[in-house]
Amino acid sequence: MSNLDSNYCYSFPAVRGQQAGKPFYIATCPLRLIPKIFVYDEEEVPVELRAQRTLNKNRIPEMARYLVDSPNDYVFSAITASVGSEVDFISTGDGINLGTLKVPMDAQILINDGQHRRAAIEEAIKERPELCQDNIAVLFFVDEGLQRSQQMFADLNKYAVRPSASLSTLYDHRDQAAELARYLALECEPFLGFTEFERSAIAAKSSKLFTLSGIKQANKALFAKGLKDGYTDEERKVAVSFWRNLNQYMPEWQQVRDKQLSATEFRQEYISAHGIGLQALAIVGNELLKLSEPEQSKCYTQLHKIDWRKANPAWKNRAMNHGRLSKAVSNIFLTAIEIKKQIGLKPSVEELAKEKELLNT
Repeated sequence: MSNLDSNYCYSFPAVRGQQAGKPFYIATCPLRLIPKIFVYDEEEVPVELRAQRTLNKNRIPEMARYLVDSPNDYVFSAITASVGSEVDFISTGDGINLGTLKVPMDAQILINDGQHRRAAIEEAIKERPELCQDNIAVLFFVDEGLQRSQQMFADLNKYAVRPSASLSTLYDHRDQAAELARYLALECEPFLGFTEFERSAIAAKSSKLFTLSGIKQANKALFAKGLKDGYTDEERKVAVSFWRNLNQYMPEWQQVRDKQLSATEFRQEYISAHGIGLQALAIVGNELLKLSEPEQSKCYTQLHKIDWRKANPAWKNRAMNHGRLSKAVSNIFLTAIEIKKQIGLKPSVEELAKEKELLNT
């Protein structure tokens, strides 16, 4: 018999386990119950009296949209929670660690990991009620007080490492920007054979020139796209054509491919070997694509003459700050403006005003 009255309990199919001498329970919970069971307290509480970070509401719409847009192939990891009262585990005949977990309905249940998932689920089921029938795994621990809950939060996040932007791009098959970047990296010069797929920073002795995440960001700049904008078939063709054409006017890229210049030396000496150069070129490319072919040809001819060396004074306070390469958005913008000037593209009045403001700053 259960020690708790089943009429006032949540019952979950569960597996019982043990860590550090203490029991825990892995249960499956319908999504419809998540907002009811895990009530998030929006009241301002001093950080020292909480066991969770403040809910970042800016993250919720994107996570909820992921659920709404991918109802047949989304993946949400387990929520980890602490129950602030006694629980009861009733074993089945299949084994002492298989059974039903009973949690009192009036128990205080604190989320140690997954509060943003909980909020996203609540928003998503408003738009897609059919998601209510889906389940999510919940890892329950018996609460041992605020100090233990705070320590659990610290331990759960201590060794969490986000994958690199390049690896995320490589494995993301929903994002059209990632798909385009992968295609260019595998099929199109100058990226073919020279793309780092796993890391977002290239090792000193690597033979690679570009990161997959850098290619993705450059394409967004090329078409002035937002983070979630897709790409038409025509834009994909334009991107392939642009990068292949640009490759012909970048002598150092050609020298590395022809093994006349080592990739290591190229990265050490030239800004065109780095993400700032690639994104600045893409920003300029956005203007180039609006020109007629004869006008584009004139600009590309001038582009071929640019001195991309870091030591070139033209890049001071643009790509280079205090002798070091800068990847800041403002530096990418200033570098793009300088490229425009050198190839005969006139910056707009707004761009010149912004340039003046940034350089004075």
